[in-house]
Amino acid sequence: MFRSRSKEEQSATVQVTADQPKQPRDPQAPKGRPTPKRSEATAQRRALAKTPTDRKAATRQAREARRADLARQREALANGDERYLPVRDKGPVRRFARDYVDSRYSVAEFFLPLAVLILILSMINRGAFQTYVLLAWMIVILAIVLNSAVTGFGLKRALKQKFPDENTRGAVAYAIMRTLQMRRLRLPKPKVARGERP
Repeated sequence: MFRSRSKEEQSATVQVTADQPKQPRDPQAPKGRPTPKRSEATAQRRALAKTPTDRKAATRQAREARRADLARQREALANGDERYLPVRDKGPVRRFARDYVDSRYSVAEFFLPLAVLILILSMINRGAFQTYVLLAWMIVILAIVLNSAVTGFGLKRALKQKFPDENTRGAVAYAIMRTLQMRRLRLPKPKVARGERP
């Protein structure tokens, strides 16, 4: 009863202790991580409580979230807030392309009013007048193509100078599509005045 332990028992105890990790655990973090703050735990519980259990509620919640995202994107397009812009309009390359186009006049932005005018003039049926209207239509189309080509080459050169190491793929096409819109209707709204350097 009061005799000393045998050598086998002592070696077994030492072996068990050696298998355990030598680093003592933090007494305030018995699970290997700090206890979350009350506010964090409450927020996590509320998030779990808000998660719908049925499919219809989950679909409705996803639809509402999508609607909120779209509203935020529309607002960002109107005021130019970079954080909430759609992926197509985000980034310094796209911003530079927009500013490059907005700082210049382009024939393409007057396409819609010119098309309406030519359509009205084409209704006048007087001799050779129809031929002149058709010629005017061809001149407008040719001017738009030439102006778009000049804008595209100029923008490509400017992008290579300003962003030599960045991916500028798609920026020229994005800018040319922007020239087809009237300045007042462009989204995101123009941030530079005509003639101002981007």
